[in-house]
Amino acid sequence: MFIDQVKIYARAGHGGAGCVSFRREAFVPKGGPDGGNGGRGGNVILEASHDLNNLIAQFYVPRLIAKNGNGGEGQKKSGHAGKDLLIKVPCGTVVWKLPDPDPEPDDPEPQLVQDAGGEQALVIDFDSMEEEAEEEDESETPKLAIGEDAEMITDLTEDGQQFVLCTGGRGGKGNHHFTTSTNQAPRHAQPGEAGTEGHYLFELRMVAEIGLVGYPNAGKSTLLNAISHAKPKIAPYPFTTLHPQIGVVEMDGWERYTVCDIPGIIEGAHNNVGLGHEFLRHIRRCGTLCLILDMAGIDDRKPWDDYEKLLFELGQYDPEMLNKPHLVAANKMDEDAAGPNLEEFRKRFPKVEILEIMAAIDEGVPELKERFRQAARG
Repeated sequence: MFIDQVKIYARAGHGGAGCVSFRREAFVPKGGPDGGNGGRGGNVILEASHDLNNLIAQFYVPRLIAKNGNGGEGQKKSGHAGKDLLIKVPCGTVVWKLPDPDPEPDDPEPQLVQDAGGEQALVIDFDSMEEEAEEEDESETPKLAIGEDAEMITDLTEDGQQFVLCTGGRGGKGNHHFTTSTNQAPRHAQPGEAGTEGHYLFELRMVAEIGLVGYPNAGKSTLLNAISHAKPKIAPYPFTTLHPQIGVVEMDGWERYTVCDIPGIIEGAHNNVGLGHEFLRHIRRCGTLCLILDMAGIDDRKPWDDYEKLLFELGQYDPEMLNKPHLVAANKMDEDAAGPNLEEFRKRFPKVEILEIMAAIDEGVPELKERFRQAARG
């Protein structure tokens, strides 16, 4: 199961309470206060790891709660600090701060009304309460899309990068800290501070040098299988790929780069048609985009129309996508209709870089791999 977005609740540990204690031992009748300090609460820490590729661990454990600090003890002994909770997430994880859920609505106040007979009665308007609850539910969950207000608090892209999501509370001071000239035996200590908490959304955005974009059944998965060790499902029907795939391409000289294949894009993807948002966000980090076109038009589509529509969907989702360098891989060139279609495509878009490939039989793939390497080098 591939999980790339999950809501979680995180809370750091509370600080331990300070201790109220007095020194009591033989021949020391007035030893004075000796209450120790409480230990601090544990932090909730996120750490990016390249060994992970999805958020399935957080899907099954959506509550991240660190340990509380221990209370102080006599003889000025401080309590143990709470253990930090270290959570590993895949590289490319974006953390959004969600608004805290609204408290439960108060019960409506009864209103005193008078009927036609002149008698008074108490009436509770439950309908208005339901309408208010519906309005609150609609505005409770933010839409995490381009241009929407949502507080992004961190973006973990490098392996080993850490971020303190919630900070543990400080431990309270023991009573020996409150001794003064007028109060030699204080009988109070500080309680521990509460750790910070909140509701968050973890969103995974794949990190790759090259992003493959195209319509369903254009041959993206076939190409990824041909150039890398990834083994995506390949079948002669649309939407065979249901979630993004990352492939590692190894070249001579121990050089390597990564390629991201996302499920097919359809018209209206920028409006989340066909789960467009779920797929498009995975190529926002790619340095170079490769648009895979079915140059033979097997699905009764024109390649130049596909090209224009793909650019439109990318630009509508995020205008910065159009500023990325991109090239076109003209796939299925072994079909009869591919040659004339390619000539027409070159006439319409003379400045577009086009590489002819037949991914199913590995023709033109080595040249495309080398072009990808040049793009990955920047």
